[in-house]
Amino acid sequence: MTAHVTVEEDDAVPANPVAFQFDADFQTKVAALQVRDPVFAQRCDGLVQPLYFVNEAEAVLVKLTTEYFAKYKMLPDKVTLVALTKNAIANKTIRKDMVSDVRDKIKEILSTDISDRDFVIDEVSTFAKHRALEEAILASVSDMDRGDYAKAFARIEQAKLVGVAEDSGGIDYYAHIQDRTERRKMIAAGLYKPDGITTGIKEIDDLLYHKGWGRKELSALMAPAKGGKSMGLADFGKFASFAGYNVLYVSLEVAGRIIADRLDANVSDVLMKGLNDNPFKVQEAVELAAKKAGKFYIHEFPTGTMKGSQLRRLIEKYRARGIVFDLIIVDYADIMAAEYRNDNAIQESKSIWVDLRAIAFEQNAAVLTATQTNRDGAKATSVKATDVAEDFNKIRIADVVIAISATSEEKAVSEARIEFVAHRNGEEGVVIRIQQDRARMKFLSKVLGVSR
Repeated sequence: MTAHVTVEEDDAVPANPVAFQFDADFQTKVAALQVRDPVFAQRCDGLVQPLYFVNEAEAVLVKLTTEYFAKYKMLPDKVTLVALTKNAIANKTIRKDMVSDVRDKIKEILSTDISDRDFVIDEVSTFAKHRALEEAILASVSDMDRGDYAKAFARIEQAKLVGVAEDSGGIDYYAHIQDRTERRKMIAAGLYKPDGITTGIKEIDDLLYHKGWGRKELSALMAPAKGGKSMGLADFGKFASFAGYNVLYVSLEVAGRIIADRLDANVSDVLMKGLNDNPFKVQEAVELAAKKAGKFYIHEFPTGTMKGSQLRRLIEKYRARGIVFDLIIVDYADIMAAEYRNDNAIQESKSIWVDLRAIAFEQNAAVLTATQTNRDGAKATSVKATDVAEDFNKIRIADVVIAISATSEEKAVSEARIEFVAHRNGEEGVVIRIQQDRARMKFLSKVLGVSR
């Protein structure tokens, strides 16, 4: 990407020297990142000011989301952004003559290319440093006129510290209790929804700390071979999409076309083997679902070839189209390739799982994958954490691990059990009995009971 920092007469560059010296398109990109990308918002905390934007509508949206981020340490989702805007209109923070422009700008920002985040961060950081130094130098003139060289020196040294935050940002534990209390009160009152990505099953959501798959977390299904891992991953992806979230499904074992066929059977409630008998019924059901659903993209890679870097590049391509994923499904981590080859299989496995968790953190997304059980787990009536195949680091690294079990008797009546065998922020050992419909590729069609 070429930096948009040159000043041309026909560029929409402000006469106001305080504003960003970027062209209009680049300013929109900065605004879109500030509104939609929590990693950008965190790293540029304090560097992006509403007064830097030429477009008033962009300035307003940046102000709303920056204030929200400062209070809740997260960015508002689409629904909350609209609610914040309505509130701002009601309390006249947004002028009447700006309402139409702000609404149009929300639509534009939600579809703007937000790729090349690191490049934009560097550009914003450079601008902020220059602004800070300019202000410090101008202010230090009066200091020196008074002979206070120490103060002048301190101003300039302080300005040199302006830049991006390299960590996730500090939390003043005691000072921020009021903010945490307000957020909890809003959640309890139903005025604010948790930021988890729903599993689609209330009984599972209720057990998860984030009331769904946690953003910046890695969750995994664990089962024997042919134990329903892929069916479960696709089912959970469907539920997330139905709830309006954007889903990326990466298959490393099953062809993408087959994954799509399985979803067709699931969504249309048609037998997998009967898809060709009812093509128009299937199409109608899928098109009806798509009207309210989030995006759902399926990609396939040959087994044992996809690395974390390839997954990052794939995600970045979609960001260039303005598409940000809430749930990233990898089917499945055990057959990914490590970034660097190692003679030690356990070290390779560990690096893959660590990389997936890092991607969840970088993208502020929930990552869901799967892993195999070992031989003992395949024979066991109930799968435990220690039954994970090859590398116990998987259990240590993942935030949530849900095991899938079914006896031959349970399989005969299309039943199974899922158990929380590892749960970093919640209860372990909870077992949920479920009804399945494998003929229609439904991993979970009904909850039969929950036991502790």
